[in-house]
Formats: sequence, C-alpha cells, structure tokens
Amino acid sequence: MSKKIRVGILGATGMVGQRFIQLLDGHPQFEVTALAASERSEARSFAEACAWKLPTPIPDWARGMALQACQTPLDCDVVFSSLPSSMAGAVEESFAKAGYPVISNSSNHRMSVDVPLLVPEINPEHVNLIDIQRQKRGWNKGYIVTNPNCTTVALVLALAPIQQAFGIEAVMVSTMQALSGAGYPGVASLDIIDNVVPYIDGEETKVESEPQKILGQFASGIVTAADFRISAQCHRVNVSDGHTEAVTIKLKKKTTVAALIEVMESFQGEPQKLKLPSAPMRPVIVLKENNRPQPRLDRDLEKGMATVVGRVREDTILDFRFTVLGHNTIRGAAGAAILNAELLAAKGYI
Repeated sequence: MSKKIRVGILGATGMVGQRFIQLLDGHPQFEVTALAASERSEARSFAEACAWKLPTPIPDWARGMALQACQTPLDCDVVFSSLPSSMAGAVEESFAKAGYPVISNSSNHRMSVDVPLLVPEINPEHVNLIDIQRQKRGWNKGYIVTNPNCTTVALVLALAPIQQAFGIEAVMVSTMQALSGAGYPGVASLDIIDNVVPYIDGEETKVESEPQKILGQFASGIVTAADFRISAQCHRVNVSDGHTEAVTIKLKKKTTVAALIEVMESFQGEPQKLKLPSAPMRPVIVLKENNRPQPRLDRDLEKGMATVVGRVREDTILDFRFTVLGHNTIRGAAGAAILNAELLAAKGYI
C-alpha cells in the first residue's frame, strides 16, 4: 500500500472542520497530521477546544492532537481550509505561496479568474487553471482550488445534465436552508423557533453567480461563463442538516418530464469513472414520490454526497419545476473539498 498523503485542516473546530475530521477518519488516501484553529484554541487539544456537534464520536486519533496556529509551516502535504471568510483570503494565499496545495471551502477565492471553482462531475477540466494560477502569481508548488457554496453544489449537480442535453435560458430558485449552514452557535434559538428567516447574508449573490462559472467552458486559459441568469431567494429554516431548493427553469430546447428525469438519473462524471473514494455512485437521485425529497429522510443518500431531486413537473410560467435537496455540510462543504482533493491527486496535482 502506498504512503498516505498528509493532510492539515484549517478551522478544524468549526462545523465544517468537524465534518472534515469525520469524513477523513479511515480515508484510504489521506491521513490527518495537523489541525489548526484560532489563536484562542492554540496549543489546546482538539477535544478540549472543540464543541463537537456530530452524531458520531470524535475519532480517537484526533482527540489529543494539539491545535496549531493557522500559519505556515504546518506538518502536512496539503491543506483543507474551512476558515471563515473574514480570515480565509490572506491565510489561504500565504499557504499557497509557501508551496501548499490549498483545497478551500471558503468563499474568498471562488470567483477569482485563475482559481478553479470545482465540481468534479461537471468541470474537471477547470483544474488546468492551476497551471495558469501558479504562473500568474509566481507560485511554484502551491495553489488554491475552491468548492462552491453549499446551496450552489446541490443546484448545479441537478442543472449540469439539463444544461448539457437541452440548454438553460433561466433559473429561479427559492431555498430553505439548514441551521448547520450558519455554523455554531449559528442562529439564536429565539430567532429560528417558530420562524423562517428570509435573509442569509451574501447567499443570494453566491447562488446567482457561482453556477455560471462552474458550468462555463474552459478554453485558451480562461473560463467563459454559461450564458443563463439565475434569480435566487434564500431562507433559513428550522432544519438541522440539508438544504432544500424549489427550482423553476426555462430551457433552450423543448423536452418532456420523462426526458428531463432520464438525463438527471443517468448523469455521471469523472469521479465515477475513476472510482474516487468519496464519489457517489449516483450523483443525482430522482425520487418519484409526491412528498419527496425531505431532509430528514433523504439527506444521507449516497452518504450525503448526492443531489436528491423530486417533484419534476411542467411549470405554468416557465418550462419545468422540481425540488432539490443536498446535504450542506457533506456534499455542500467538507465532502465536496475531499472529492476535489481526490480528483487532484488522480491528476497528479497532489
């Protein structure tokens, strides 16, 4: 068995950092050798500093690990970043400049023209931006690769096969987003119990801009954005995990509900062909029941790495409408970054 790749996690005590630790426990390719967090946690053990919120226990190997500062050097070969956007930008750049591959879940660099915004089933060719990024920034070994916003990931996995088969003219989406997306302690209980909050800071802008980059064409060293527009309304609801999205689309070519379902159900990409460890066998699952998908029942399908679609039907104003569900801290965050790293390793970038 080949030696495992050594991994460091920035922001290890947060909700996404905890998911990284859970998902990397026993990973066949990666071994966590460094955990980093804020200054107030530095030098404390992970178990002492972390308010662990996942239903599985802290892995034994992580409990006693001493937390380090989010700065170089770090004893690892690659860095996963789940830092808050207030500090992620400069910290991630410092690690990339120092020669570390940085696989980021943070939003700071997603829309930079030389940074891949990667969903391996959809745009694996965008990893070629790494070479351009290194050349442009004068980085030798290091680079930054990002995964999308947690809401965007679920949406684009459903849209990608539709875009490929029929072309998309417009998308309208209204989201119902889980509490874990706000981190911990997140939304105060008195604000969310018996309530829906119709605003999540910065979320609508991300959902309206990231999909076009992901679904854009890479040629001559640049990504040309896909040519459709998105209108998004984002809401925080009293659900622990799993973002639900009500989607309405207008297509460039006429089709049927059956054909729409067929292209989503048959969709696969490079992770499935390469049999990457975290790749879902079915990236998009279409349920036929009228009352599905539901977060509590369906968010863990394919170990939380699939987009689950339901209620596919014709629309009275645009062309079609359907419901999308994605696990926001697995496929929408830590799991997405890990799958990105697996693809990068397969392509020789790690």
